[in-house]
Amino acid sequence: MQKFRRSLPLAMGAMLVVAGALALASLATPARAMASPISSPTAAQVGTDQAPTNAPDSGGYSNGSGGTASAGVVTATSPDAPASPVTPNGTSSGGSGDTISVNLGGTVNQPSESITIIIALTLLAVAPSLLILLTSFTRIIIVLSLTRQALGLTNVPPNQLLAGLALVLTLFIMSPVINQVNSDAVQPYLHGKITAEQAYTEAQAPIKTWMLKQTQADDLALFAQPGHKPASPQAMPMSAVIPAFALSEMRTAFIIGFVIFVPFLIIDFVVSATLMSLGMMMLPPSLVSLPFKLLLFVMVDGWALVVQSLITSFH
Repeated sequence: MQKFRRSLPLAMGAMLVVAGALALASLATPARAMASPISSPTAAQVGTDQAPTNAPDSGGYSNGSGGTASAGVVTATSPDAPASPVTPNGTSSGGSGDTISVNLGGTVNQPSESITIIIALTLLAVAPSLLILLTSFTRIIIVLSLTRQALGLTNVPPNQLLAGLALVLTLFIMSPVINQVNSDAVQPYLHGKITAEQAYTEAQAPIKTWMLKQTQADDLALFAQPGHKPASPQAMPMSAVIPAFALSEMRTAFIIGFVIFVPFLIIDFVVSATLMSLGMMMLPPSLVSLPFKLLLFVMVDGWALVVQSLITSFH
């Protein structure tokens, strides 16, 4: 036991000596690594041609770009220049004066689909006003309504039937004008050949020409500017031609309606005089004359005559 106690301090001293030696060795290893020169090439040196210089006192090497670097010092090479952009025709633009041109195929002025839809919706919104003020619809519907009243009928034919017949006759009469507007203005504008202003001018010309043929001179003079006499009716603006055309259409329609009323009025006079001579004063003359009016109108094919006179009046 005493021998063990005597040898314990010696063993502990030996262990401390060994631990100190190991600590010194571990501290010396990083210092040696920091002091040693770089032996492995860096990322900047990969792929470059390096060759040692011939000068014996420089002790360095030259990089691929022609420069020299001393031992232990790394120089980064400049990156490659970016590639020149390629033009649409396949050639690269090397200088600052080169330009890139894009050919859109002549469709710059072609309206987009959204613009076309907006224009179509706008025309549909104002279609009733355009139909009444710019076409033959006004004259036709007035004449058909007066014909129904001349027969002594209130709801036969119904308003829907008269309006539908007037619309079909309007499309038939206005078809040459509509086709001209479509060929001169609508189709060129949709294909991008003319602008919107040019399309409006081209569409306005045939409509104004047709309206002026149906407009009376005194109605045009009514809407002419005071103190300014236009050189020709064609030179007047649409703001003056449209109301003058509407007044002329109503006047012409009333004249045609008066001509239609005369035969039926004669029948009413004859029936009324006959009832008075027979002493039937309590019997309404219109009730007795209505069958005779219908018979006369059917025998002469009255609706066909009215429609024919309306179509002829526009030519």
